[in-house]
Amino acid sequence: MRQALAWPMAVGLLLSGCSLAPQYERPAMPVPDAWNPETTAAAGPEATPLPDIPWQEFFTDPSLRSVVELAVANNRDLRAAALNVQRARAVFRIQRADLLPNVAATASGDIYRLPAALSDTGEARTIAQYQVGLGVAGWELDFFGRLQSLKAAALEQFFATQEARTATQISLVAAVATTYLDLGADSSSLELAEETLTAQEASLDLIRRSHDLGVADALALHQAESQVEAARVDVARLSGVVALDRNALTLLVGATVPAELLPEGLGKVTPDNVVVPELPSEVLLRRPDILAAEHRLEAANANIGAARAAFFPHISLTGSAGTLSSELSGLFAEGSGAWSFLPQITVPIFEGGALRAGLETAVVDRELAVAGYEKTIQTAFREVNDALALRQTLAEQQRAQQALVASLDKAYELSRARYKAGISSYLEVLVAQRSLYTAQQGLIAVRMGEEANLVNLFKVLGGGGGPATAEEGSPSGGA
Repeated sequence: MRQALAWPMAVGLLLSGCSLAPQYERPAMPVPDAWNPETTAAAGPEATPLPDIPWQEFFTDPSLRSVVELAVANNRDLRAAALNVQRARAVFRIQRADLLPNVAATASGDIYRLPAALSDTGEARTIAQYQVGLGVAGWELDFFGRLQSLKAAALEQFFATQEARTATQISLVAAVATTYLDLGADSSSLELAEETLTAQEASLDLIRRSHDLGVADALALHQAESQVEAARVDVARLSGVVALDRNALTLLVGATVPAELLPEGLGKVTPDNVVVPELPSEVLLRRPDILAAEHRLEAANANIGAARAAFFPHISLTGSAGTLSSELSGLFAEGSGAWSFLPQITVPIFEGGALRAGLETAVVDRELAVAGYEKTIQTAFREVNDALALRQTLAEQQRAQQALVASLDKAYELSRARYKAGISSYLEVLVAQRSLYTAQQGLIAVRMGEEANLVNLFKVLGGGGGPATAEEGSPSGGA
């Protein structure tokens, strides 16, 4: 039985492997070779490029690292991306299985009565036939590589889905870190507003006592009251913002974040003095979204091979070998062996233009994939350029904002001294206090922007994805 099936299988294996897919060539980078040198710095050989630092080492705040770990474990978008990888792996295995013969064991019985009018003996009789066999049904010999091309396309789609999962994790890590910073910055702003409200309430009490003694006029009293109410408005508004930030963080994480992991204020969550070394723009080719776009391009290239092969004959084999007997007890008796072999060749003659249209569709799909790949690179290049340019200006802005806060703090103290000495009105104190408060809030925003910019730079350079699991890394995983 095995010998009867061995030779058609061997012929099929010999004829398989030819591919009509065009030779794949990676498109040239549609961006400059490097970013603006003014936004990067020379780094020594011991420096680790930013894209090579895992997020576990990039984030220095242990609470943030714990929150990110919760998000990686519980976020539903990341879970869906991982399930898409599993699905793509299963699709690839299905496509790969088409290259192999579908061998099945069969057992059947056929018992029927033959009437006398049809019997060669002139008498009615009962005929029984029993069969046990092993067969191959409709195994296509992939002489022109149609199935190989489809398999290659499915494999590239699997790799693209795997890279998309990594890109989703990078985006998630960056989004969690940014939301964590937002919560910390808004908590700091709320704390500043509460401290300002407390100070202004104390000033109001002092002015109210002075007014009762006839020292302060009604204008100063009403001005102090207006500042207290304005501070209460800020406290209420920022309390709502902090609550929204917590809700956003909970949604990203996909689970309740323990209170001890929530930031009480804006702190440093990334390394100090991060140096962005001079890197060629080719480093973008390591970004998972660009890798995914290239895998989709290679899949489209392989589909052209399948479309070309559709113009050529399809060769398939059907065969079986087993035993055949009119008696159930004689199935495995000597001389009961039986076999059949049915090769089939299908040559397309007239398809109404469907084959040519299919090839044209495959070619256009490849051009669309090229355009998408180049667009992804251009978008990534701009994202890195923007992050680098903004990083430089944010550092300068923070230095200027710190100097502004220091200057306004001195002005506020002087205005208070002048008011106590009776040299100026309370309005001067209120103006100085409001200016200082606005500058302090601005400093918190700039500090938050600088930290968030570094997180974004880490993201757009392709860092933070983390290695795939052993099962995710192999298209045959889970088999």
